[in-house]
Amino acid sequence: MTSERAGGPATEMSGVTVEEPGSLGDPHDTGGDVDRTSRRDLGGHEGSGGRGGLGQGGLPGEREALAADAESARQAEAAGRPVCRRAEFLVPPAPATSRHPELAYFAGNSLGLQPRAARAAISAELDDWALHAVEGHHRAAHPWLPYHAELREDAAALVGAFPDETVVMNSLTVNLHLMMATFYRPAGERTRIVIEDHAFSSDSYAVRSQAVHHGLDPDETVVRLRPREGEDCLRTADIVDYLAREGHRVALVLLGGVNYLTGEFLDIPAVTAAGHAAGCRVGWDLAHAAGNVPLALHDWDVDFAAWCSYKYLNSGPGAVAGCFVHRRHVTDPTLPRLAGWWSTEEATRFEMRPELVPVPTADAWQISNPPILAMAPVRVSLRMFAETGMAALRERSLALTGYLERLLAEVVRDRPLEIVTPADPARRGAQLSLRVTGGVPGVDDAAALADRLHEVHGVLADVRRPDVIRLAPVPLYSTFHDCWRAADALAREVSPR
Repeated sequence: MTSERAGGPATEMSGVTVEEPGSLGDPHDTGGDVDRTSRRDLGGHEGSGGRGGLGQGGLPGEREALAADAESARQAEAAGRPVCRRAEFLVPPAPATSRHPELAYFAGNSLGLQPRAARAAISAELDDWALHAVEGHHRAAHPWLPYHAELREDAAALVGAFPDETVVMNSLTVNLHLMMATFYRPAGERTRIVIEDHAFSSDSYAVRSQAVHHGLDPDETVVRLRPREGEDCLRTADIVDYLAREGHRVALVLLGGVNYLTGEFLDIPAVTAAGHAAGCRVGWDLAHAAGNVPLALHDWDVDFAAWCSYKYLNSGPGAVAGCFVHRRHVTDPTLPRLAGWWSTEEATRFEMRPELVPVPTADAWQISNPPILAMAPVRVSLRMFAETGMAALRERSLALTGYLERLLAEVVRDRPLEIVTPADPARRGAQLSLRVTGGVPGVDDAAALADRLHEVHGVLADVRRPDVIRLAPVPLYSTFHDCWRAADALAREVSPR
């Protein structure tokens, strides 16, 4: 299949399917993390240790354009604009079999790198625990009782919300279930849940279990929207068309803001508006969107959203997640919701009353007290995003991803590889997904190719079996040189047809 890379804007037509350069030297070789390999060697000639070379077989004009673009990228990195905070992260070493000391890390869409400040933040909470014990709830440097409130404003700024619409709590799928307990209320013929066919598996499991929980058949209840035949990405017009035709049967639309597999950034405001026009609740899984693309959840009138913090938000494995509930809902005390100790107002929480007093904020969806040691890295990360700003990060992301795309376009055109991520920069985040489309000598599948990239070239990418390699140039810490390394490694490992 191919992506909608040359077919014009996503809003054209309707047709959703429903299931009820010659060798280039390293332009960034300044004596840093790359050896003084000759240009001839980098081109994949004898002694290079690879199978091909970046741009091998390209036309002279294409090679010159690529070289000129690479030089512009080097100058942009040297100038420090757009912003990069790589020095504030711990970049793992490359394998000893690689000629680079550090990884070119492209798996931040799976697990972000560790901020250097994270260890000190966790240690400070351990120290306060040792010093204050239970009194740390009030006397710690960051008091534990209202700890989650300290994260509220930065989380809200990240997703384009008011502070009273956001709360940091739980994990992503738990939060989705809490949201569906409120917003998935099947009745009459309006019972369906709409997701994308390539939804992350946890979302699929969650919505199917919700259908079962309500006594419904998940095979009939869950609608999976598929791209058109021969395409990888959903078109906005096709989603809107489905909701216009079948929305009267849909109780909930729950899609991924950025698709985990293809990197497609869906048109959240357009889909949300179409869902509301059809009378549906509309929620979003922002696991691959939060910290990756600009969001304006309040202005887009989204009902609810949830996201994790361990990918682009760099808060550590299994980090505490975030949740958004639109202001029009947080002020509605009649909404059904699951409740616990932290759902009630703080002023009377320790009076141990049998009935809670809900607060008119997203805090009302909390269940338990916050896990302080797990929240400390989230606090550090959210502060970094607040200091940097999503506008600056998006500027750098567009530059990095665009540069990587131009390099990969030269590599894939005569190799059994194709880019399945949308070509329109507005329709993607910091990710390019490559499909291995044919036999690659010496490797069995995408995972084997990724292993070669890692072990031989120190390029760590993420794999989705059987045939997709995902490259995420994360703007906080990835560099243009990292992008060059990834493209060069692929050119060396995958021979031209």
